[in-house]
Amino acid sequence: MDGRNHGGAGHGHNSPPAPAAQPGRGYKAAAAAGRARDPQPLAMSSLAAVRAGYEGFDPRAYLQNNYVPPRADFSSEDCVVPWKLRCLAETFASGEIRGRTLIDVGSGPTIYQLLSACDHFEEIVATDYLAVNREELRRWARGEPGTFDWSPFIRHVCKIEGRGEPWQDKERRLRGRLRRILPIDVHQPDPLGAPLRPPADALLSAFCLEAVSPDRASFARALAHVGSLLRPGGHALLLGALGESFYLAGAARLPVVPLAEDDVRGALAGAGFALRDFRSYLMPPALKTGVDDVAGVFFAHAQKPPEA
Repeated sequence: MDGRNHGGAGHGHNSPPAPAAQPGRGYKAAAAAGRARDPQPLAMSSLAAVRAGYEGFDPRAYLQNNYVPPRADFSSEDCVVPWKLRCLAETFASGEIRGRTLIDVGSGPTIYQLLSACDHFEEIVATDYLAVNREELRRWARGEPGTFDWSPFIRHVCKIEGRGEPWQDKERRLRGRLRRILPIDVHQPDPLGAPLRPPADALLSAFCLEAVSPDRASFARALAHVGSLLRPGGHALLLGALGESFYLAGAARLPVVPLAEDDVRGALAGAGFALRDFRSYLMPPALKTGVDDVAGVFFAHAQKPPEA
């Protein structure tokens, strides 16, 4: 699909793993089940199925499916990955979203979503449900050989930010600020197992919540749960899939709850967020490569209300 992050469902807790944040997802049947007569038992059963599916998640296959050409073609601003990077770069360029801590919910095995953010925060907390994704992030943060090559992404972000910064400087800065990589379960009221102290100044999540939720109600609840990690007045940036029911990551075929734009807007409003910006991208036929059935991508910037 469009290059997403998946694997933020809840990682490394003693409770059963929650679905991780990952790219494509095949969840029409589960979404229908979640709307059936007895939603609570069915929802639990569906969550168990999501978790079981992620046991087969292959980070390298996921990266190959979503973060190389044709989806990561930096020669065209109309390609999905450059579109996502520009949404983030333009939003952070305002200087309004900054502070001590940014939390990335469901980081998956990817770091591209943090490239513009890292200039505006002292610390970035990455999270994922899956231990394999957390380890992939740690290996990149340590600079180990053989990790995925993010240098084309970093070069592109430096180009569109237009400050003339050597890409290696941004890479070093992100590695230095990526100080914690934690397990998370977005289906728990305390997704990290305990409140984040102090609460985050900003929250970012890319292709996670819809990929680990069996139905729209679960998606909305997960959004409210992760919103609790954010301080009053803090900002939330979301990237996600529209109209997607599945995605592939190696042998794993993972379900996704198909969302429309109104579903995202409604969930943000229901979680108490004020919508600041909403953009959508229609996936062109050339980028429909069979690794998912995504119809489009959304970007949302929302803000938690200040305390009264």
